[in-house]
Amino acid sequence: MDKNSLDEALYNKYIAPTDRPVSTSIGIEIELPVVELSGNPVDERVVIETADRFRGHFSFEPEGIDDNGNINSMTHRGSGDNLSFDCSYSNLELSLGKSDELNRLHENFARYYSYLQSTLLPQGYTLTGMGINPNYNINHNKPVPNERYRMLYHYLHSYRRYEDTINMRFHDRPDFGTFTSASQVQLDVRRDELIDTLNVFTMLEPYKSVLFANSYLPDYPEYLCARNMLWEHSMQGFNPHNVGMFTKPLESVDELIEYIKSQSVYCTMREGKYIDFKPTAVGEFFALEKVSGEYFDGSGYRETEFAPEENDLKYLRTFKFEDLTFRGTIEYRSSCTQPIRDVMTVASFHTGLSGKIGELAELIGNDRTLYSHGYTAAELQDMLSKYEIPAFIDRKGLSAQLIAILDIASEGLKERGKGEERFLGALYERAERLTNPAREMVTGMKNGADIRKYIEDYSLL
Repeated sequence: MDKNSLDEALYNKYIAPTDRPVSTSIGIEIELPVVELSGNPVDERVVIETADRFRGHFSFEPEGIDDNGNINSMTHRGSGDNLSFDCSYSNLELSLGKSDELNRLHENFARYYSYLQSTLLPQGYTLTGMGINPNYNINHNKPVPNERYRMLYHYLHSYRRYEDTINMRFHDRPDFGTFTSASQVQLDVRRDELIDTLNVFTMLEPYKSVLFANSYLPDYPEYLCARNMLWEHSMQGFNPHNVGMFTKPLESVDELIEYIKSQSVYCTMREGKYIDFKPTAVGEFFALEKVSGEYFDGSGYRETEFAPEENDLKYLRTFKFEDLTFRGTIEYRSSCTQPIRDVMTVASFHTGLSGKIGELAELIGNDRTLYSHGYTAAELQDMLSKYEIPAFIDRKGLSAQLIAILDIASEGLKERGKGEERFLGALYERAERLTNPAREMVTGMKNGADIRKYIEDYSLL
């Protein structure tokens, strides 16, 4: 594919959908760790049977079946709500079909969650609101046995091939996808607000770290939000443009397309089989005549070669904190799963702010609490993902700035006229105290509390 054809294909996939009429609908995905309460590994049979009962109870229809014949994805045709498993059977995901009312989405989530808990708790299991499964070192951490997750697991474990060839520090938990849980929201974006939205939400990321950190991993005890670090220092971050934040403001849609061309593709499908290969920038990938990769033939991995095709763009999978999708939406991906009682904080925060881009840009543009010390947004985000708040940051100023951001979000929600601003209550408390769920848990455990206290507390609806 030549440059002009590639530019046109990328424009049609990512930019053209933002020219459609913008809806006020919200898409929410909430990943939930499955925890065996006596400290044993998750028995997949218990989880699969629970999902099957759920399917019958709510009249969901099968969407995906693993290699062993187990249904691992199911959808309600009327609402579009979906239950699936993200990477492993110890990470259950509820995706709520688009609605323009957060209250309705919360009601649906509560119904599903309550039923799942009523089935799991008598068997000694629970779902909980944490970004890292607290039993991550006990569980088997094996991928759902299907084409997609087998490929991903194999790809993430390929990092040892590259340790001596690129200037990058890889961590040694390539199985992280099986035990990390996120709370993600998708919101429509207009073409004329696309660049401003990406830029201002990028600058917002350090503040979000303070509010939403909830993925404590004892392997990296300095972090309250280890999830993002795990993505960035894995094969997903082989090309840093595939993950994390934009390192400088975008100037135009043309520059965004060039950025997308600099992102890497690392997998595709041929004849029903996933092939993974060395990450290759999109602009370079489509200039190749042949690509060498590996696929699973049913018993092991075999090498193969294939010629790039335009359809391979379908398999460009990136994990930016603000990710433009082919649906004309921005998916906000950086937030950890929250305690269940606060499960709607992520969606309400982003929804409220998305309607107030101008006000938010002005507030952050005038910031002197974070953005006056010579650090980039990415550096600040990493610092504020940790337990120790840097000494150069004025704590009162940080708290005041967080409250000002929340006031803008609250105003945006009030303008929708649906009473959704109530979901921000927990965030105001966090902003005043400069705390978050992970900080509360780590501080408690330093004072002698057992992690089970937080497993149970963060599971309460």
